[in-house]
Amino acid sequence: MQKYLVRRFFLALVTLLSVSLIIFIMSRVSGDPRHIYLDDYSTQEDWDRMGVVLGLDKPYYQQYGMFLKGAIRGDFGESVREGRPVTAVVLERAPATLLLGAVAFSISLLVGVPLGILSAVKRGTMMDTFGKVVALIGQSAPPFWLGIMLMFFFAVKLGMVPPYGKQDWNSIILPAVTLGWYYAAANLRLVRSAMLDVLDSEYIKLARAKGVNSRNIILRHAFRNALIPPLTFAGVTMGALVTGSLVVETVFAWPGLGRLAIEALFAFDYPLLQGVVITFTLIYVTAAFVVDVLYAYVDPRIRYS
Repeated sequence: MQKYLVRRFFLALVTLLSVSLIIFIMSRVSGDPRHIYLDDYSTQEDWDRMGVVLGLDKPYYQQYGMFLKGAIRGDFGESVREGRPVTAVVLERAPATLLLGAVAFSISLLVGVPLGILSAVKRGTMMDTFGKVVALIGQSAPPFWLGIMLMFFFAVKLGMVPPYGKQDWNSIILPAVTLGWYYAAANLRLVRSAMLDVLDSEYIKLARAKGVNSRNIILRHAFRNALIPPLTFAGVTMGALVTGSLVVETVFAWPGLGRLAIEALFAFDYPLLQGVVITFTLIYVTAAFVVDVLYAYVDPRIRYS
């Protein structure tokens, strides 16, 4: 178990380092970073002085070392757009994104898992057909289109919820449903497939032959084993719900990290964009690592693979 955890932690660390290196290279390839801070009226002395401040007078490997050291300390410099430290801006917006991701994740489980189980248990019935249709629509509808449709019907036409922003407690409903719908459909398909495999297994057939009622077979035997594959997907879901919020937060003007990344991109605020990307990566890697640990406890075979 200890070797497994060390290996997963090492892979998470390599992922973070790889992303930081890619971000550093892209910030240099995109042009001289001094253009962000200086204008056409700046003198050559201003350019030289800013180059020293940014460490551009040093070799690339030293520049990357400085960038990495700052990232470890949580120091990504100052946001050009906001005029204050990047870390402060990110920490201000992060709670909104984490809240949206948590609600969307709950929706994906509360909708996807029960429908997947019912679809498998009621195989070949109208319930199964309904589940397949929900999964098909959920995984084929683009988030931006689904968000606009939900906004049009429930906010504009019916006036049930606010159309955008973070105005009240119910403002999160539309963006959370839009973000969680795709993963609810994915969970539905995954749980249905896993449940069907378990229900067709030999030990379930033996339990039925011994006269064990269907309720006990489903709840005590099939359900637990059928949840092992979706548990792996949960790590991807949790990370993707947060990092995949760019489109949804932009459509609904939700004041989170996704919208902040888009704003930083259009404002050419590279320090802020770097901070947001590193934060997204850290959230994704942490979620995946936690689920890997839980997966090892649920399925002991993973520890020795």
